[in-house]
Amino acid sequence: MSIAYLCLGSNAKDSFKLIEQAMSFLDLSEGIKIIRSSSLYETEPWGVKDQNWFLNMVAEIKTNLSPEDLLVKCNQIESALGRNREKERHWGERPIDIDIIFYDSVVMNSELLTIPHKYMHKRAFVLVPLLEIIPDFNHPVFNKTISQLYDDLEDVEEVFLYGARIYD
Repeated sequence: MSIAYLCLGSNAKDSFKLIEQAMSFLDLSEGIKIIRSSSLYETEPWGVKDQNWFLNMVAEIKTNLSPEDLLVKCNQIESALGRNREKERHWGERPIDIDIIFYDSVVMNSELLTIPHKYMHKRAFVLVPLLEIIPDFNHPVFNKTISQLYDDLEDVEEVFLYGARIYD
């Protein structure tokens, strides 16, 4: 069995429910067992700022699925929860997003999948939940821990523990 880390995010009206449903679908999927998850975080959009804030979290899973089969499963769950990639803008609003961040210490770059996720080291909304559960995990390409990657962030978007954000 391999260990993988998935980042789940949503900025739809019912984000909490969608992430809860995605976690349930993952846990009920053959070949996937959720080991633990981070807290839920309210996060400023990255890339495209003129949209709702997101809810994000990270799940650690055990899986006997290949990275490609895990991607297919994540995409199936996204579709079941209403995601339509053809109708959404790049880095824009989405009901659910499930990204494979790490898969063991695998390094791969195919047309469909890049592991480790190619932008994870630039995104506080990924690094903060990872800090919570695997701060000393070593990125297999950069040879830096999650803590070191977070310390290296240059343009840090706002990330709050869910429910702790004070609205202006």
